[in-house]
Parts: sequence; structure tokens; C-alpha cells
Amino acid sequence: MAIDLVTRREWGARQPRGSYGRLSSTRGVKVHYTGGQVSPDIVGDHARCVALVRSIQNHHMDGNGWIDVGYSLLVCPHRKVFEGRGPNHLPAANGSGLNSGHYAVLGLVGSTGFTQPTDDILHGILDAVEYLRDKGGAGDEIKGHRDGYSTDCPGGPLYAWVKRGAPRPGGGPTEPPEPHPSFPGRVLKYPPVMVGEDVRTWQRQMRRRGWDIDVDGLYGGASRDACRAFQREKGLSATGAVNRATWQATWEEPVT
Repeated sequence: MAIDLVTRREWGARQPRGSYGRLSSTRGVKVHYTGGQVSPDIVGDHARCVALVRSIQNHHMDGNGWIDVGYSLLVCPHRKVFEGRGPNHLPAANGSGLNSGHYAVLGLVGSTGFTQPTDDILHGILDAVEYLRDKGGAGDEIKGHRDGYSTDCPGGPLYAWVKRGAPRPGGGPTEPPEPHPSFPGRVLKYPPVMVGEDVRTWQRQMRRRGWDIDVDGLYGGASRDACRAFQREKGLSATGAVNRATWQATWEEPVT
């Protein structure tokens, strides 16, 4: 099925307040959700999808002060893909300093109400990804917003799908992602030296990945330096502190 693209004119988009930054290529696409209440009624009423896309643009422009809606493309439960900033334009939704690496595609699911993506939303997201690869030089990566940025986005159900490799619905069974320890709730950093089982758990996983690090439960200078090198390798902000994004990447990013 070819992409069912809803142009900006068709959904009544406002004009951007300025010029977009230009992109010729990216490493791939990051998947997002609204992060708020989405009425389940949108599944049976496409007009509600159009209204929601307009409200997102209004919030981004009037609330966030952005020049336009922050996403490259937005996808609704009817497998329609709304044109946001579009290909070759820098998005604004991935986080400060991270927008040049990935396009941003939103699935119209929320954190409450309509939370479980339908097959048509998943198909639509993949339609959007293929479109951005064809028209915008997007690379092979499909990641969640939370990959490299401390956020719950794109929510549990969408992120689980991303971690399974973002398969087309109906493509057969896939293995669920291997579980890993939850983020401990505190950022591991130095100075001063931090002590605890959470430190030991992170150090043990880093050692399994091949890093030369002592598993002593003490987060000091050596742990900070290993963390910083790992963050650089994975394209994370190289702070030397194990925040939520770094903790997740320690288990979820491929070993290189």
C-alpha cells in the first residue's frame, strides 16, 4: 500500500513562523506518542484525528514557542500520514541537540485513553519511515524517543513494538525484548563517590559488554570515564552520569 499522505493544506496547517533547518540525511527515525489524553473516539471518527493534529501544532507553536509542529510526520488510526515538517527539514521533537540525527514520527496514541496502537497505526508509522527513507535520506534506525533522551515517550506499547524491531503487523511471531533491571531512580554520577547495588548492577552489565571496569559498587572517576566513553559511542550526551537513557542503553543498545 502506498503512503496515504494528508498534506498540510488538506489538514489546515498554519504557516511556519520561520525557516526550517535543512537535513540531507539522518541515521533514521524516532517514534513518538502524544504523552497525554487521547480519546478512543478518534478510532471511529477521522475528523477527530484532524482536530488533534491541529491542536498539537497549536501547542507546539503557541505553548512551546516553536516555529511549527515539531514532528516530521504524524500517523492516525486510519493509516493516514499527516505531513508535519516533512522530509529534509529539521524536526524539533527529539530533544535539544538530537534533532539532526533522526526524523520524528508521531503515532496518535496517548498515555491515557487511547494507548494501544492499532495495526493501522503501526502500518502507518512504517509507511512514514519508508517515505522518509525515500524522500529524506533517512537511515535504517527505528528508535523510540526515550532512546538517548530521558522521557517515557513513546509509551510502553509503542516502545515494546520498536524494541521488537518494528515489524509489520501480520508478519509472524517475534521474540519479546529481553527484560533488564529498571532504572533505579537516581542518576549515578561522580563526584562524590556513589555507593550501592544499582552501581554494581550497572558496572556488571558494562563489564559484560566488554568495558574494562571494576564491579565494586563504587561510582568514582573510573566509572564516570567509562560511562562518558560509552555515551559518546552511542550518540548520547557525554555527561559521565548514568541517567535513565544511559541505563537503558547499557542493556538495549547493540554491542559494537
